Amino acid sequence: MEIFIQLILNSLIAGSIYALIALGFNLIFGVVKFFDLGYGAMIVIGAYATFYFTKIIGLNIFLAAALGVLSAGVVGLLVNRFVYQNLRKKKASNMVLLIASLGVFTVLQAVTAILFSSQFKTLSQSVTANVYNIFGGIVTQTQIVIFICAVVIMIALTVMLNKTKFGKAVKAIGDDEEVAKIVGINTNKIIAGVFFIGSAIAGLAGILIGFDTGIEPTMGLKLILKGVIASIIGGIGNVYGGVLGALFLGFVENFGIWKLSGEWKDAIAFVVLILFLLFRPRGIFKK
Repeated sequence: MEIFIQLILNSLIAGSIYALIALGFNLIFGVVKFFDLGYGAMIVIGAYATFYFTKIIGLNIFLAAALGVLSAGVVGLLVNRFVYQNLRKKKASNMVLLIASLGVFTVLQAVTAILFSSQFKTLSQSVTANVYNIFGGIVTQTQIVIFICAVVIMIALTVMLNKTKFGKAVKAIGDDEEVAKIVGINTNKIIAGVFFIGSAIAGLAGILIGFDTGIEPTMGLKLILKGVIASIIGGIGNVYGGVLGALFLGFVENFGIWKLSGEWKDAIAFVVLILFLLFRPRGIFKK
């Protein structure tokens, strides 16, 4: 019974991590309509910016985390401004934008490795010491924070998209960017805001993962792939679907390795992806 409870808790935590990544990814995809692989680098930047501000500068961990989130958001904003926006002006295809995003990811990952080395690092453990027993399952304080952050950000994005002028402009651009321009929406400004928010969410995910398990420059690729898989399962471009897809993926992975080696976890994720692409390519929810 304790093993079953632990698997449920592990699934919820993994699903929450994937949900954080999928939320920002789906938000960005909803307006630019291409798979931004550079988004994975924002996860790394948020984590390593926090590492820099805590371990090298010596700032308070909460202030450092806030600056890490801000750093990821700013880098995402700059990437959009100097790379993606210029390509969109030249009417670049989605394939060109995809390749460009892969280049962005590779460059930012390499710069991070050069600046901080490729060795595995950990963030301060001062806020992660507490461990809780829930019906026989073990969960850390950081993992509880991860779950809470996923729920809070999902609610915040829901309110933003449905109750604010900015959110309604985002939805209008997602429906038809040209029509949005005709009715007076500054699409470049709105898209820039989306990149900032989405990248900041990715940075937060990287920071929380850093507190939970640690950081390394190559962590972004695996995480962005899981975020993409969760998004496709839930419904690409659908914020709520991304969360459901993330939780579904977390449960399938963790219960899938109940009787198997943990090395099968990634294989299980891609098997689920292939099954959805074959039998339900639109995902659980439509966009």
